[in-house]
Amino acid sequence: MIARRPVNRLARIAAAVVSCALAAGCAGIADNAAVAFADPAKYDLYSCTQLRGVREVNARRIEELQGLMAKAKTGTAGPVVAEVAYGNDLLSTKAQAKLADEVWLRNRCDSEALPPAPSDPAAAAKDLNTVGKRRSGAR
Repeated sequence: MIARRPVNRLARIAAAVVSCALAAGCAGIADNAAVAFADPAKYDLYSCTQLRGVREVNARRIEELQGLMAKAKTGTAGPVVAEVAYGNDLLSTKAQAKLADEVWLRNRCDSEALPPAPSDPAAAAKDLNTVGKRRSGAR
C-alpha cells in the first residue's frame, strides 16, 4: 500500500494539469464560438456616428463585466461564479464589439470627419430617434 500512495498523488497531479490544459483550450474555442453566434450583418447599415456610439457602449459594457467578474472571483468559488454569472454576457459583448470594429474599419470611419460625440448618451439617443421620425414623416 505504501507504493500506491505516490502513484495516486502523481495521478491526481496529472489529472489537474490535464484539466487546466483542457479548460484553457476551451476558453479559446469559446471566444471563436461567440463570434459564430453573433449576427455578422448587424452593423452593416450603421453610419460612422452610430458605430462610434455602439463601440463606446460595447467598451463600457466589457469594462463593467470584467470588473464584476474580478469582484466575483474574490469570493468563495469565485472563478466558477464569475464565469456562470457573467461569462456568456462578456463573450457576447466582445463578439458584438469585434463585429462593430470590423465594420468601422471596413467603412474607413477613422478617416471620416465625425461630429463631436455628445456628452450625454440620453441626448444622443434622442437625436437618433428624432432623425428617424423626420425620415418617416418626410415620406
